Amino acid sequence: MEEGKLLEMYRTMRLIRLIEQRINDEYKYDEIKTPIHLSIGQEAVAAGVCIHLRKDDYVFGTHRGHALYIAKGGDIRKMIAELYLRKTGCALGRGGSMHLVDTDVGILGFTAIVGGNIPLGTGTALVSKLQNNDRVTVVFFGDGAADEGTFHESLNFAALKKLPVVYVCENNYYAINSHQLARQADDNIYRWAENYGMPGFRIDGNDVMMVSEYARKAIERCRNGAGPTLIECVTYRWKGHIGTVEDVGEGYRPRDEYEYWVSKCPLKWYSDFLKAKGVLTDELLQSIDEEINSLIEEAFEFAQNSPKPSPDELLEYVYAD
Repeated sequence: MEEGKLLEMYRTMRLIRLIEQRINDEYKYDEIKTPIHLSIGQEAVAAGVCIHLRKDDYVFGTHRGHALYIAKGGDIRKMIAELYLRKTGCALGRGGSMHLVDTDVGILGFTAIVGGNIPLGTGTALVSKLQNNDRVTVVFFGDGAADEGTFHESLNFAALKKLPVVYVCENNYYAINSHQLARQADDNIYRWAENYGMPGFRIDGNDVMMVSEYARKAIERCRNGAGPTLIECVTYRWKGHIGTVEDVGEGYRPRDEYEYWVSKCPLKWYSDFLKAKGVLTDELLQSIDEEINSLIEEAFEFAQNSPKPSPDELLEYVYAD
């Protein structure tokens, strides 16, 4: 991969990390009224996949969607405004954190219904097939969505019709506080792909280079008309399921497990990798952080100064004209 793309992936990961840390810090002031689900620790998945997508390709995300929105090129100011439920938000203040949208860059909408986005993305892939264009759809979902019937129905249909869709499972092992092995008989989500007649892979979701390579091949496969792929990216969220709390300790996630995954920080690994290759320097790191912090400051200032919807607008956009 060319040097510019390597740096773009780093910048995307760093942008996700710093924005989410700022959201985490601001949440305590109770001005962000929407529930939030942070992706700190999982940045490599969205960055590694979206680096290979075009602006007109489609993505569908979940309630934990900030990272995907950022990686696909969504308007950061509109995203932060949406968290504050302002009229300038990407969903006009009506969706909040769990329902981000930016149709200008192929983000057709995220959903908080577990597994609910999988058939939606399968549907846009069907449209691309019928229209005979080379747009690709990527659907991001968690390990909990593999428990849902929509996961199995969609994979079967996509394989049957050879649809241009990549299914990306961000397996962080937990559905709220329920471990994967308490819900599924085995740790083998990627193997469902074989049952439905498509390639399936399980990879290190904290290694952005590995994510990028597998995503590149899957996306190219779609553009060439060869059909869908399932990629299970094993990763881990640092923050609690919802909000800014840490669900670590007795009755929650084990402390040693949490500390192990924090030691596998995807950003630290990647920055060390780029430094070893001579692509990244301490001076460039500082420059990137300064640029990102300026962008974040502008976005929060924009959001906090934006108008709130008024009560007489409550029924607008409820029904189509």
